[in-house]
Parts: sequence; structure tokens; C-alpha cells
Amino acid sequence: MFVVMNQLYVPPEGRENVAARFSNSSEKMKEIPGCLDFMFLQPEEDEKYPVVLTKWESRADYENWVNSDAFKSAHKKRRDNLDSSPTQSNEIFAYEAVHHL
Repeated sequence: MFVVMNQLYVPPEGRENVAARFSNSSEKMKEIPGCLDFMFLQPEEDEKYPVVLTKWESRADYENWVNSDAFKSAHKKRRDNLDSSPTQSNEIFAYEAVHHL
């Protein structure tokens, strides 16, 4: 299993907007080959940042998605509207799950 965490740097006042943008993603991610789970994690504390956590059958499945038209389409709105996006930046953390249930 391959796990990817995308930490989004969003000020507290923009988090509701970002959460709404991701609300449709969980249904769409069900259709992506190799995607086992998708979560949008909203922090309880203002000084923390939202995280998008995805679980994949393999690293190859994740990379296939990142290089797919579906990925490009899902991220087009943000690329086209960088000035109006509440997300200031992000950081990706990727892990091979050595132990899991």
C-alpha cells in the first residue's frame, strides 16, 4: 500500500471554501484505478493545516493518477484561478505502508 498526504497551507478563513471544493472529490476518487481511500482532514486547531490523505494499492497506481487526464481536470480550476484560490501552497508527503491492518 502507498499513502500520500497533501498538506494544504490555507488560512483559517479559507478552509470552508477549500473543504467545499474537495466535497465532490471523494465520489470521483472511487472511480480511479488503485485508489483505496480518500480523506479530507480538517484540523481542529487554527495553527494546523488541512490534509488530503489518499491510500493506493501501489505507487504505480498513484503515479498513473497524477499523470492522468482525470488528475489534470481535477486540478485545472486551481491552476486557472491561482489568484483567487484560498490555498497558498501545499506539501506532499508519500509513504510506503510497511505495516497496516
